[in-house]
Formats: sequence, C-alpha cells, structure tokens
Amino acid sequence: MPRRGENIRKRKDGRWEGRYSVVEPLSGRHITRSVYARTYGDVKDKLAEAKRTALNPPKEKVTEVYFGTIAKEWLATVHIEKKHATYIKYRTVYEKHILKKLEGVLASELNSAIMEDIFQVGEQESLSSSLQKSISCVLNQIFAYAASHYCIKLQKYSRPRRRTAAKPVEILNQTEQTKLLKHLYDGMDIHKLGIIICISTGLRLGEICSLKWKDIDFEEKILYVNTTVQRIAVENSETKTILLEGTPKSIFSKREIPLSDELVSLLASYHCATGEYVVGRKKPMEPRTYQNKFQKYLRVAEVKKKNFHALRHTFATNCINSGVDAKSLSEILGHSDVKITLNRYVHPTIETKRQYMNSLCSIYGQFVGQ
Repeated sequence: MPRRGENIRKRKDGRWEGRYSVVEPLSGRHITRSVYARTYGDVKDKLAEAKRTALNPPKEKVTEVYFGTIAKEWLATVHIEKKHATYIKYRTVYEKHILKKLEGVLASELNSAIMEDIFQVGEQESLSSSLQKSISCVLNQIFAYAASHYCIKLQKYSRPRRRTAAKPVEILNQTEQTKLLKHLYDGMDIHKLGIIICISTGLRLGEICSLKWKDIDFEEKILYVNTTVQRIAVENSETKTILLEGTPKSIFSKREIPLSDELVSLLASYHCATGEYVVGRKKPMEPRTYQNKFQKYLRVAEVKKKNFHALRHTFATNCINSGVDAKSLSEILGHSDVKITLNRYVHPTIETKRQYMNSLCSIYGQFVGQ
C-alpha cells in the first residue's frame, strides 16, 4: 500500500516504486515519473533526489556568475533539506566568515590566494581549528552546488592542518564522583536525578533536557533516545532565539540504552510525578538553566568546576575501566565509529594505569621467582 503523503508503494514483483510529477518544458503539462529500488529506504532516497533534480535542473555552463549568487541558492536549498539548526549553523559561518570576502567574486576567478584570505583575521587573532573546519565544510558544499547546478568545476578546498596540542578533556575523578553523588542522593529531587541519569548512561545535555517518561521502558529496562533540544537563532520572531526540540544529531544518536536495576528503581519512584518530561515537567528543560543547576551542585559538593559534558566523558571512562568493550560503549554513546569513542571519550584514570603497572610487575616477578 502507498505510504501516506510519500507516494511510495510496494509492487507485486517485490520492488518499491516512488512516483513524482514534473512539468514538460514545451507543453507545460504535468506528467508522472517513477523511480524503483529493492528497499523502501533506497527508493525514498532516489525519489528525493529525483524531486530535487526536477525542481532544480542543471543549468547550462555559466562562467560569469558571482560566488555570492551560488552561495545564496545553496543556502536556500539547505533551508529546505536540512534541519533548521544545521541551516542556522551554515548560514552563520557563511555570513560571518565568507560573505564579505567572496560575495562579489566571480566563481571563475577563485584561486588559492583568495581562499587563504578567508582564514586571515589579524596578527593578534586566530581561528580555532574547529571553526576552520566548519568554514572549509561550507565552502566545499557551495563548490559542489556550483558543479551540479552551474557546471562550474571548483577544486575542493583543504585547509592545511596545523599540529596543535590536544585540549585536555574534563572528567570527574573517583573522589569528585563520590562527593557529587553523595550530594545528589542527599535531598534527591527530579533535577538531581537527571544528573544521575547522565553519569549513568552518557546522555548529552540536549538529550536529558528533552527526555520524556514515555521514552523509558520500565519492564524491559531500556531508555530510548528519540529527541534532543537546543536553543537556536530564528528570523521574524519576537525573540532572537527559540528552544527547538527535534531529532538527535545523527541516525546513530537515536539509540537504545539498557538501564541498571538500581537506576530503574530510582526512576520508578518519580515516574509520572512531574508531567510529560523527566526533568522539565510540562516542557523541555532549558539547557542553560540545567547547566547552571549542575554548576551549583558541584559548588555545594566542593568539586572543581566542570563542563556538563564531563558527565558523558566520566561515564565512558568508567565503562572502559569496568571492562565494557569499545563497540558496546560506542553504540550506547551513539557514535558512528568506535574510533570516536576511543579517541575522544575514553580517558583511563591514574588508578587504572597504576593497576596495569602493578600487573606488569607481578609478571616480571614470576620470571625471577618472586
């Protein structure tokens, strides 16, 4: 049967068919075309691509077109096809770091010297490696749009990598964890419970702020991560920003997390007592408000100031130190690659390293008969 609103159906021969309408250039008549695939997911992707091509057919090769014109069209496409938060991020990067320097430059005149100028901000300033990566990402997507819609071949830009010292990652050591947990369990409330959930599951700030009671299966003891929330800029609104609830950052972030018996019991004692949302009651919790609450808990517990994300790092480190395999941890954290988990979130403690060194000494002792 066709899927409502998508015009996709499964044929008798087992294939999936997706239908879409196009307008004939000469007659102006609407005609129906079809795409086919073996799976629903594949035909859905093909149908989306066919619709995009029908709405934005490739133009004849144009050499005299301004970069700003191409970028404006690309942003309009991003606004339609991507998440609103993604559109805002790309637009902000373009307007702050690219627009003034490239808007009036003909695409045919772009060269490496012009490109390098984008990353020059002054002798006393420098762009972070993360921002440089974002700028390169936006540039290359605009170049790809120019190639597909204007037949203008622009070489992919790769910013030379600079070796920089890795930024130390914050985690709570064993003493700090003991102090914090003692404070959280002393006079427990729903907001303190949210912090315990994070350090016990590795949830991100936006994920805990949008967590609903219906996302917790008490019988199967599973927490489902289905949404996240973040504050983003908006246009034509009374306020400059809004709190936007949407899907997680990637398909891997939408996941299932098994819960311990102790945590399930703790959650059950607060179930349905606060409304639809676990920590936000009737609406999602404001992330900045929850960050401030976390800082207050740290101060009262006499723990050095840490970023909220330190809870996620601490959870990952505790898992590895407890013998959890990297693949399982990667899926619990919602990563697309195990390497991300190992390189970014796993931080063996000095106690763990000391245990390994003592184990090594015991092996050497066996060699000499001690």
